[in-house]
Amino acid sequence: MWISSLKFDDLTIEWFVTGPLQENAYLVHDALSNAFLIDPGADAPEILAVVQEKALNVRAILLTHAHFDHIGAVQPIREALKIPVHLHDADLTIFQNAALSAARWNLPLEQPAAPDASLHHGQVIEAGAIQLEVRFVPGHAPGHVVFVGSGFVLAGDTLFKGSIGRTDLPGGNHALLLEKIRGELLTLADETVVLSGHGDKTTIGLERLRNPFLS
Repeated sequence: MWISSLKFDDLTIEWFVTGPLQENAYLVHDALSNAFLIDPGADAPEILAVVQEKALNVRAILLTHAHFDHIGAVQPIREALKIPVHLHDADLTIFQNAALSAARWNLPLEQPAAPDASLHHGQVIEAGAIQLEVRFVPGHAPGHVVFVGSGFVLAGDTLFKGSIGRTDLPGGNHALLLEKIRGELLTLADETVVLSGHGDKTTIGLERLRNPFLS
């Protein structure tokens, strides 16, 4: 696992690269140790070690979508921390079949129990200094959302550095993904940092100018 830290005003984001598919998980926390965990794809012990080391009060696991590489550590972490899991309802079927999907890649995955709460477009999730706005950006997955914070967006598998999410998986829709990226992500300020589900960070301004899928 590779771990890095990013600073955004009063918030810190711990960035974990997890599992064989190199999925990015993020732990957003404030100076008073309030925290949310986004997309814990694998490597639960390492993520829990950082939570313990920093004495964080993780309020919930927030999922951008339910593909198995983004939820592989959900069950052990929710059990260890006794916290709820939030997911958009349109991704429930994918969530319920996560272990089966992982098995097709010969990867083990503990099937997580049902989510505890639903995510909705326009919802604001708060704890201490943390405010994350939920935006519905389907196309890569039918229930995909992103989380917009102050100066950053946790974009899951919607927008990448120089690319966009694949749309050849069940429930994918290329035209819809492009429409939602333009409507929900490219409307953010150019300096907004994009923290994607895989790969390096980028900015909205750079992707607006250089991303070949958005020209």
